[in-house]
Amino acid sequence: MEPSTISSCILTLHKEFAAYTTQRLQELGLSFGLIYFVIYVGKHPDCTPSELTKALHLDWGHSQRSLNKLAEDGFLTKEKNGRSYHLKLTQRGENAFVVCHQVFIGWDAQSLGGLTAQERQQLLTLLQKAVQKKVCK
Repeated sequence: MEPSTISSCILTLHKEFAAYTTQRLQELGLSFGLIYFVIYVGKHPDCTPSELTKALHLDWGHSQRSLNKLAEDGFLTKEKNGRSYHLKLTQRGENAFVVCHQVFIGWDAQSLGGLTAQERQQLLTLLQKAVQKKVCK
């Protein structure tokens, strides 16, 4: 049965993305739920847990548990600097950061392979517009 609403299409794509991502990240010992933490710290080295939590719109407790897990598993370090901690990826985290980007690119290529370059760009533009409108409210 084909999804008949935008939200059902998005949910279907999310499930497929989660399965695809999980399969590729398991080799690294990284779960799907931690991918955005690795990407954020990789793009914002030396950020604080507070900055990450706010930027990703997360609950403080969930954020702290996830960061502790990543630190325990050797993906990042939490260095105390004055009254706050600063986050940095370790070499293992840097490797995971690269793989995370490859996963996004690979999934896009696999899932959107039936679209022309123009159709992919149009889809991306419209989705970005919808996201921007939602974020601004």
